[in-house]
Amino acid sequence: MSVVKWGVLVIGVLVLVWLFGFGGMSDISVWAAAQQREAQNALAQGLRAVRAGEPGAWATLMGLCAAYGFFHAAGPGHGKLVIGGYGAAARVTALRLSGLALASSLAQAVAAILLVSVGAFLLDLTRDQMTDTADKILAPASYIAIAMVGAWLVIRGIRRSTSAAAHPVDEHGHCHSCGHAHGPSVDQAASVASFRDAVAIVLSIAIRPCTGAVFLLILCFALGIPWAGVAGALVMGLGTASVTMLVALAVVGTRSTALSGMSGSGAVRAMAMIEVVAGGLVALVAISLALPLL
Repeated sequence: MSVVKWGVLVIGVLVLVWLFGFGGMSDISVWAAAQQREAQNALAQGLRAVRAGEPGAWATLMGLCAAYGFFHAAGPGHGKLVIGGYGAAARVTALRLSGLALASSLAQAVAAILLVSVGAFLLDLTRDQMTDTADKILAPASYIAIAMVGAWLVIRGIRRSTSAAAHPVDEHGHCHSCGHAHGPSVDQAASVASFRDAVAIVLSIAIRPCTGAVFLLILCFALGIPWAGVAGALVMGLGTASVTMLVALAVVGTRSTALSGMSGSGAVRAMAMIEVVAGGLVALVAISLALPLL
């Protein structure tokens, strides 16, 4: 293993130790929660300004929504879990994974818009009923869906590992014994864009709408400025995407460094092992998040 690979591995281990062994994740959560509270207070003032028609109120409100989305995503969240796990498990490009991160964040905003619109206009739900729906029904449903995505990654990784062990291949994906291709090569796998994977990832994240977006939409509907809520929810999604896209770039860069220089059956087995480990972690974390809510 090269010095660069060892360096990436050590840095990754140290980050994980700090996050989960020395309270780093807790510190980040406290900081992000405090920033969200400040953003919420500012949002309330921004909404009053929009309703009063003050100059520049819309621009200020959208800026606050973007900030809220950023700070919301900076804390622990299921979106980063899925994007990070899939980016580690699948040989997907940084551009495609960033696109998935963006689509997932915007889908969460659309889910919040649909929840509040249907709840307010068709079902006549109260604010507490809509937030309870998001937190007590949709949140566990989302975590269960994420666990299923993780389990699928594990199963797919095991299948690929078994296939690679049964048919040693060269760097072009051809079997040494018969000369046929029993599966995609590393380069071919990198070029595959699975629509099924993309839909599963986006839906598993979008099932659970952002609570901040739900809160904003409820206030805007009550104040008679619904389009401000719709626009603000979408901008919140962009703010959230700014963090998940950074996670996507970091994960793809780390994976590419770790697999650089590998080819043939060795690369296929390494990819399969990473897919199993990443999928297992995604499933375990998602289940641990879902259980307290069931």
